[in-house]
Amino acid sequence: MLVAAALPVLPAQPKGFRPPPNYVTTDKPDRAEGARVLGEFRTMGIVGDYWLEFELQVMPRAGAARSVAGQLLGSRNESGPITRLTLPGSGGLATERRWLIQGGPQSATWLWNGADGQTSALPAAGLFEPLGGTDLTLFDLQMPFLYWTDFVYEGLARVRGRPAHSFVLYPPADIAVVRPGLTGVRVLLDTQFQALVQAEFLGAKGTVEKTISVLDLKKVGTQWMVKSIDLRNSVTRDKTRFSVTAAALNLALPAGAFSPAALAQESPVVPPAQIERF
Repeated sequence: MLVAAALPVLPAQPKGFRPPPNYVTTDKPDRAEGARVLGEFRTMGIVGDYWLEFELQVMPRAGAARSVAGQLLGSRNESGPITRLTLPGSGGLATERRWLIQGGPQSATWLWNGADGQTSALPAAGLFEPLGGTDLTLFDLQMPFLYWTDFVYEGLARVRGRPAHSFVLYPPADIAVVRPGLTGVRVLLDTQFQALVQAEFLGAKGTVEKTISVLDLKKVGTQWMVKSIDLRNSVTRDKTRFSVTAAALNLALPAGAFSPAALAQESPVVPPAQIERF
């Protein structure tokens, strides 16, 4: 998941509603300090290559609950965090699909579709399509909003009793075109763990339409990582819980595994002895 001055300044949404900041104190917080905090956070993440097995528990407001299992490989290259995601042919998917998700200021996404065996680059609109009939999207995983350069630092807030840096980030023009209803994202970063604890997607009138909340962390070896996340849709009132069920860190994965061409091939095998199940 991840220095503000070094990033190119992209134009924000040209028109429409712009959610005003909700300053924590009467005095405006120091924007330079906020830029420093956000810049440091962009360099954080799991150190080294890793593998995760996860379950998506779909809990709709009405109807039966269900689950979707998946796996992902993660690493970091010169552009930023990069993730290879695999969902089997279930949970709303007719066949297996694999995605390559490049994070960072120059983000990109590719899809390999098991139905036709083809790999293609996804347009920005494809980031917002639900994965496997859940509330999880590629946008949620890629988190490009962490690199948006138009932002306001709101100061130190509290989330579930813990201090967190609060920011509102405003979408650049390319996102505003394909998702005009998304007017901003409020991000809260835990001051101790330097981890994202909550993200709120703001709608046309600044109301919260979707919330991503980190529920708990897990220490694997010497590293802390996210164990479970809730994604709440305030419009439909549905919820999806992303839970990591197994992890393997400090792997030595081939760099070629994180290329669009490699999506047509099976993911590298992770030695069972390196897998820790939760």
